[in-house]
Amino acid sequence: MSAALGVIAVTMIGVLLLGLRARHGRDMDLEQWSVGGRGFGTILVFVLMAGEIYTTFTFLGGSGFAYGHGAPAFYILSYGCLAYIVSYWLLPPIWRYAKQHRLFAQPDFFARKYDSPALGVLVAIVGIVALVPYLVLQLKGLGIIVDAAAYGAIPTAWAICIGAAVVTVYVMISGVRGSAWTAVVKDTLILAVVLFLGIYLPIHYYGGYGAMFQAIQAAKPGFLALPPQGESLAWFDSTVLLTALGFYMWPHTFGSLYTAKEERAFRRNAALLPLYQLILLFVFFVGFAAILQVPGLKGPDIDLSLLRLSIQSFDPWFVGVIGAAGVLTALVPGSMILMSSATLLANTLFRAIRPQAGDAVVGTVAKSMVPVVALVAVVFTIRGGNTIVALLLMGYAFVTQLFPSLVASLLPHNPVTREGAFAGICAGVATVASTSLTRTSIAGLLPGLPEVLRDLNIGIVALLFNLAATAVVSALTRRRAAYA
Repeated sequence: MSAALGVIAVTMIGVLLLGLRARHGRDMDLEQWSVGGRGFGTILVFVLMAGEIYTTFTFLGGSGFAYGHGAPAFYILSYGCLAYIVSYWLLPPIWRYAKQHRLFAQPDFFARKYDSPALGVLVAIVGIVALVPYLVLQLKGLGIIVDAAAYGAIPTAWAICIGAAVVTVYVMISGVRGSAWTAVVKDTLILAVVLFLGIYLPIHYYGGYGAMFQAIQAAKPGFLALPPQGESLAWFDSTVLLTALGFYMWPHTFGSLYTAKEERAFRRNAALLPLYQLILLFVFFVGFAAILQVPGLKGPDIDLSLLRLSIQSFDPWFVGVIGAAGVLTALVPGSMILMSSATLLANTLFRAIRPQAGDAVVGTVAKSMVPVVALVAVVFTIRGGNTIVALLLMGYAFVTQLFPSLVASLLPHNPVTREGAFAGICAGVATVASTSLTRTSIAGLLPGLPEVLRDLNIGIVALLFNLAATAVVSALTRRRAAYA
């Protein structure tokens, strides 16, 4: 066994043991398993939400996007900061309502606010469809990390299966507490590794950041600026807006809100997380440093840039430390996604079929769904080929369709009816699904549009269809109710 593989193996065993230890002394009923008994303080809520920043999307996708696309990668830095500003006002009323009504999952919120179990089922289906590519993203990243950091000693498919098995076991046993405990370790290790790599590699290979960017500009003129077409300013702005609005619409992120014991935790985090987001710059610096040192990576292989440069630069034992940090960026978010998916299936879809089922039965069903969801994700991961950023953007386009109805439900007088919310979500999701399956862009659909409109993110266009359908159907159903 190589030194790198040994470090990674010890880390995975440690994560499993820590995840199992997290349930000690607690009866894992549905409330404890899914929302931690609603007793998490600021620190645990912080690490659960910060897990949204440092996933394999950031560790590999962020550096890979900087390597392969240049300046457009900075959208990753921008959208999180905007999302945290929105969270200052958005999250506290959601938390208060969820605590008052003892909600367990995202669909519960919509179903209760709109007095519509059918809307809750629709939200659950949208969430599950969006979570599958997000879980695939984590497992795909895990396979890449272990295969590269272990110097090919373990096949990618085996690494994916082992990682999925580890997460499945501790999620079934410890629930959200296992995720929170391992998130503390993950954040500590990933911060140390990312800061070191982002500082050391540019200095080691170029003598500093200025010299690095000068060398890139000389070798690839214009690479460090937004292009006039494609990933242009219109694409950048629309993608930042789409992902910022969708940031807290992910079922696992939404569900993590329910774990807090007080609403002040969200406002504290809204002040701290934008600073934490700045650490992403160092991930980009690694990707930029790799451009001239490991040239020639194309397509999905751009996600390998950080690991290829690390293998070229460090001894195997330290490559193992980097790989271990990367493994944690897959396992911790993956555990939250698994648990949220299982909760959606049990608490919303199963309850819709068996409304008389109690919390104990629903909790058992939720835990039994964890390995099923994991197996489906493993199959998609092994067969898939998209880049990490592409997978995440597709999921964001889905979950952002929930945003209009959510915000409307928080207003003193909700202008959206249950029928309007249902129609708007369906219109937006149908637009995203049709364009994703046919790989159609706005430029392909309407080539005669001005350039500034042709480059808009397709998810924003779907959101516009969503808003139109919501407004029209809400107006019609309110009028019908007035005459009834």
